Amino acid sequence: MGFREQIAPVRRIVGIVLAVLLIGGVAAAVVAGRESRETSNGTATKTVRGVIGSEKAEFFADPEVVKALAAKGLTVKAETAGSWDMEQLPLKGYDFAFPSAKAPADGLRARAGATGASLRPFYSPLVVVAHRAAARVLADNGLATLTGSGIGTLRMDAYLKAAAADLTWQRLRGAAGHAELSGTLFITSTDPVASNSGALYLAAASYVADGGRVVSDKAGLDRTAPLLRKLVAVQGAQQAGSDAPFRDFISGVGNPLVLVYESQVASLLMAGQDAGDLVVLYPDTTVSSDHTVVPLTDAGRELGELLGTDPALRRLAVRHGFRPQGAAAEFTTATKAYTAHLNQTLTGIRQAPVPTSEVLRTMALRARNQGGTN
Repeated sequence: MGFREQIAPVRRIVGIVLAVLLIGGVAAAVVAGRESRETSNGTATKTVRGVIGSEKAEFFADPEVVKALAAKGLTVKAETAGSWDMEQLPLKGYDFAFPSAKAPADGLRARAGATGASLRPFYSPLVVVAHRAAARVLADNGLATLTGSGIGTLRMDAYLKAAAADLTWQRLRGAAGHAELSGTLFITSTDPVASNSGALYLAAASYVADGGRVVSDKAGLDRTAPLLRKLVAVQGAQQAGSDAPFRDFISGVGNPLVLVYESQVASLLMAGQDAGDLVVLYPDTTVSSDHTVVPLTDAGRELGELLGTDPALRRLAVRHGFRPQGAAAEFTTATKAYTAHLNQTLTGIRQAPVPTSEVLRTMALRARNQGGTN
């Protein structure tokens, strides 16, 4: 083979390599140009990473929320965890934590050594969702009061006495015609050691059971522990977040009484989804969950401040069922078409004070038989 015959394949190979490099260079230029335009348009200038409660996952995944945050130069990357489970996570690399209440937020803030105040952009009271048959049976037996076909009040004192006595559905007048109403009467809640809503359920129950007193010491813990253990033990396995139990309820599976955030119900209604035979029972003594941003970096603080002050983000928070802090009219205006299920002004509902983070944590551990008697 001559020299020219040998060099021809080499030239072809070199030509192919150059073409690939040229195409790669053009592609890189296109990507760089796109990224430059996105940055100049303020659509993705800063990524903020955090951990959030599961009930806020749909809010942060909403394309309109993503767009509103991008307009302010932020892209949020969020993972979900139970509010109390967040204490077990390594916080390095996160810009913020967003549990569902002040108590776990205080613990996170202390552990991270965060400076500056936490931020509470919105809140939501705890409610019990029931199917219409279950709600009617409760009302007929003095455990609830119905004010409409889809709304009512759960009488916490009467319910807790029933729970203490291991009351079964079969002993309630009117339950016999409903096969799903059988076994021990109880409310499904989340794991109080892992999840905020489960812990706040214990806070409200302990307040009622202890005669309207906030548990603040070992004596109070001792007085309320037997009932709280019963409220938890009867449920068996519990979820670590409030999203799954609510989805199960809407799908028609699981227990006929489930503790959820009002925001989950309001979001369902405002999304135009069929509520079916859903009845919302507001406990006459409940706890409002202050969703609290714990900033771990300046970027996390910027996000928390925007959630509380930016009009577009406040409007979107309402659309997802949350009540913005400091402006009741925003929520009542947006939900005026859904008063068949929502108590907009929380009329007749008493707010129970919440124990300190340390006491609430001990209360939850003892309710799960993990904390001994200390």
